[in-house]
Amino acid sequence: MNPSAPDSDIAPIHDFTRKLLQPSARPVLLDYLEWRRAVRAAAATGDPAPALPNSGPLSINLDLTTACNYACDHCIDWDALNVAVRHEEEELRASIRNLKERGLQSVILIGGGEPTLYPGFEDFVRFLKALELQVAVVTNGSRNDRIAAVADHFTAGDWVRLSLDSGSDEVFQAMHHPKGKGISLDEICRSAGAIKQVNPEVQLGFSFVITWNGSEREEGASVVENLGEMEMATRRAQEAGFDYISFKPFLARAEDGAEVMDPSQAEREHARLVAEIRAGLKGSCAAANEGFRVVESINLRVFLDGSWQQYTRQPQVCHMQAMRQVLSPLGVFNCPAHRGVGKARIGEKNAWSEDGVQGPSPVAAEGTAAILDRFDASVECKEVTCLYHSVNHFLEGVVSAAGPIDDLLPRIDHDTDCFL
Repeated sequence: MNPSAPDSDIAPIHDFTRKLLQPSARPVLLDYLEWRRAVRAAAATGDPAPALPNSGPLSINLDLTTACNYACDHCIDWDALNVAVRHEEEELRASIRNLKERGLQSVILIGGGEPTLYPGFEDFVRFLKALELQVAVVTNGSRNDRIAAVADHFTAGDWVRLSLDSGSDEVFQAMHHPKGKGISLDEICRSAGAIKQVNPEVQLGFSFVITWNGSEREEGASVVENLGEMEMATRRAQEAGFDYISFKPFLARAEDGAEVMDPSQAEREHARLVAEIRAGLKGSCAAANEGFRVVESINLRVFLDGSWQQYTRQPQVCHMQAMRQVLSPLGVFNCPAHRGVGKARIGEKNAWSEDGVQGPSPVAAEGTAAILDRFDASVECKEVTCLYHSVNHFLEGVVSAAGPIDDLLPRIDHDTDCFL
C-alpha cells in the first residue's frame, strides 16, 4: 500500500500536511510514525506497546481563560465560557517549558474565553516569545490595545485574527452582544490597525463565520444571518489595514459535543444557499486589492463543492491528536472540535507539567498514547467535517505502507509556520 498524496488544493495556512513535512517538524513526525508502526507490530504479536517517544505536540491551542465579555449567538464554546476554573500561572509556564523541550513550535492563544482578558496576557506573550515559539492570537477585538502593547515582540509568521463576522456595526452588535461601553466594529477595526503600525510583520486577519437564517447554535438558539455582508466586510478589512479576510461556514455542536456542519438547518434550499455564498465570495474577490487575500477555509471549500460528507469519513486513528492539542483551564483535549468534551480529555490542565507514575514523562504523554488507541475517530468524528481529514489519511497511509518511512515522506526544502 502506498500513502495517498497530500491534498494540494488547500490554502497554505490550512496545508497541515506540508507543515508537518517541513524540516523543523519532520524529525518529530518521523519519530511518531516509527512509534505507531512499532505499536501495531507489538499488538500483532501480543507484546507490550512501546512508550511514546520523548516528544509532544508541535502546536497547541492555548485557552488562557474561559472569561469572555461577549455573548455571541453563534459561539461554539458557549457552555464552557465564564466558568469558575483558571490556570495556575507557574504551573502553566512549567507545562509550556516542558512542551518546548519536547518539540513544541507554535502556540495559538484562543478560546474558550477571550485571551486578552487574561490578567497576565502581555507578560505571557513575552514569555512565549522568549522561548522562541511562534505565537498567534485569536481575539474578539475588544482589547486590541493589549495586543498592540506586545506587538513588537512578534516575529515574521506570527499572526492575529479578529473574529468579527460582519460588515456593518448593526449586524456586529446583533451577533456578538459585546458587554461594555464603546465596543463597536468601527472602533475595533481602528484599534486593529494600530497593531500593524507597531509591527508590520504581524499578519492581521479578519475572520468571518458565514451564517444564514435557520441556523442554530443549539435547539432554540437561533443565529443572526450575515451572508449578505461578505463583500462589505472585505472592503472594511482592506480599509482598516488587514492582510486578509477568512471565510468559513457556521458550525453547530452535536449532542455528543463535536463541532458539526449541518446545512439542513437553512431556511432556503441548499442550492440557493450555496449560490448566495458563492456570489458573496465572488464579490469579495472582486473587491480585494492586490496584496489583500480572500481565504476560503477547508470547511467552506467542501461545503460549496458538495464533498463535505466525504470529509466526515475519518480513519480509526486520528494521528493529529499527537501533533496538535488543546490546553485549557478545563484540561488537555485532543482537538479544538472536541474542546471541553469528556471523551476527548487527555488529562487535567496540569497534565503536561506533572510527572507520570513511572518516571519523569508527563501525565499528558501517557494520556496521548492512551487516547490514540481509545478514541476511534471513525466513530467519534463520523459527523465532523474535519480540517485534518486529508493529513490524517495521508499519515495513516504512511504507517500502513511498507518500506522506510523517511522514503515515503515527500521532501520540503524550507520552513514556513507550524500553526496546526
